[in-house]
Amino acid sequence: MKHIIIFGGAGFIGTNLTKRLLDAGNKVICVDNLFTGRKSNIEQFLEHHNYYWLNQDITSNDCYDVVKMLVSIVFDSKVDEIYNLACPASPPKYQIDPIYTIHVSLAIEDICKLAIEYNAKMLHSSTSEVYGDPIVHPQTEDYRGNVNTMGPRACYDEGKRIAETIIYEYIKKGCRAKVIRIFNTYGPYMDPNDGRVISNFVCQALLNKDITIYGDGQQTRSFQYVDDLLDGMEAMMNTEDDFVGPVNIGSSYEFTMFELAQLVLKKITLSTSNIIYKDLPKDDPTQRKANIDKLNSKTGWSPFRTLDEGLDKTIPYFADELKRVDFKF
Repeated sequence: MKHIIIFGGAGFIGTNLTKRLLDAGNKVICVDNLFTGRKSNIEQFLEHHNYYWLNQDITSNDCYDVVKMLVSIVFDSKVDEIYNLACPASPPKYQIDPIYTIHVSLAIEDICKLAIEYNAKMLHSSTSEVYGDPIVHPQTEDYRGNVNTMGPRACYDEGKRIAETIIYEYIKKGCRAKVIRIFNTYGPYMDPNDGRVISNFVCQALLNKDITIYGDGQQTRSFQYVDDLLDGMEAMMNTEDDFVGPVNIGSSYEFTMFELAQLVLKKITLSTSNIIYKDLPKDDPTQRKANIDKLNSKTGWSPFRTLDEGLDKTIPYFADELKRVDFKF
């Protein structure tokens, strides 16, 4: 049994990770103030004897001390692993309060201090957004990116970049840190109003709304199902301490937005949705695809679930969610 803290544990990825960790017999503390995480995601865990939810803002001055107090009470001051998933990750959400989004990334400093204090392994979720609108394709970890520091996405992109720098400095102080760069991921427990392309397309098709493609539909993404991401996170966490990363975790299969829209309509056969086009948002990347050789060569990990298989598991989830949630896009 491991004692594990998940910052941002009520979000999409955090919920899937929590379920896997609890099913394996571990104890989990979730730290999440529900800024973008959802209580409906974690209600299934609230009565679990190995689960503890701390409704705490990671940017608050007392977060560090409050987390330590809870660890002393429920973990007997033992922490084996820390996952940092805290940060609004979709443009509509992180643009609500860009300064707050930056501060969430800066809070990695306190998480590094906690990892040092408990001698715990810490895995930080960075993002493919550190590459910006890339001019290298596919993206390798040594590519330094093409990021607009004063654009509408900068609060997230640059926040994640400085978080990696903070981790780099804390490793010198003894932090047992690892950094992953997550590429487009989808699956159950996504917020229908997250503004991501798969959630938008699927929900629009289920509701017979127009499927909105921004740009000409030829921009590309590589999509990984959430279970493949969790496999990669587990593989990375289990590497030796001197393998820090960063490593890309994503799919190497690339799809245009038009191809994705067609696949969604093919699967939701009763939909009467049409495909419409709108202007591409500023700084929206035109290509995004992970080179995953680094983690693969180290651990043997690679995603194996196809987009077709993943959508078969994801569409029923959204169909059920739309019975309870009003879709805004």
